[in-house]
Amino acid sequence: MARPRTPSGRARKANERLAAAFPGSAEDLCALDHEDPFQLLAATILSAQCTDVRVNLTTPALFARFPDAPSMAVAEPEEIEALIRSTGFFRAKTRSLIGMAQGVTFRFGGVVPSPMEDLVTLPGVGRKTANVLRSVAFGLPGLPVDTHVQRLALRLDLTHETDPVKVEYALNPMVPADQRGAFSLRLILHGRATCVARTPRCMGCILADFCPSARR
Repeated sequence: MARPRTPSGRARKANERLAAAFPGSAEDLCALDHEDPFQLLAATILSAQCTDVRVNLTTPALFARFPDAPSMAVAEPEEIEALIRSTGFFRAKTRSLIGMAQGVTFRFGGVVPSPMEDLVTLPGVGRKTANVLRSVAFGLPGLPVDTHVQRLALRLDLTHETDPVKVEYALNPMVPADQRGAFSLRLILHGRATCVARTPRCMGCILADFCPSARR
């Protein structure tokens, strides 16, 4: 089988191979436990510099006490800090959670908005978090770029950009809009399992036959 010669060709082939290995939609592939967009937004804020496993151990108590934006908007910071302490950077995350909840409550009527331009106005919400919400919670185009996506995009020679926003813009036209979120999550899963940072497991990689960085 001919190796794809262009970045777009490699992206399409990677998307096809990874979809077979990690089937499902962005919602299916999301590792953060949640019941609605607000819970996903809060969990994504907590996931900064923290594992999904730890976040999922933390959020049940948090959401039992503060199940929606209006209740979290009037929370005492000390109470949230105590509930999320194990996720790290708990004071900064508490400020973001309360600020986000207040924004959702008082500016958007208690409903998490879906447009990118609205999401990024909320405290603690950048393009990566907004793209998680758009692709997972709303089924809209959104390609979150984290360190795994950045690493794999460079190794697959999809782009030479290193800035997350520029990586997102470079990758967006390479996959169908409705598959961007799932493509990102598949890159993340593959990056965690196989294409790890220090010693990638190229011998067992399903992308090795066309990856420019594969160690043969």
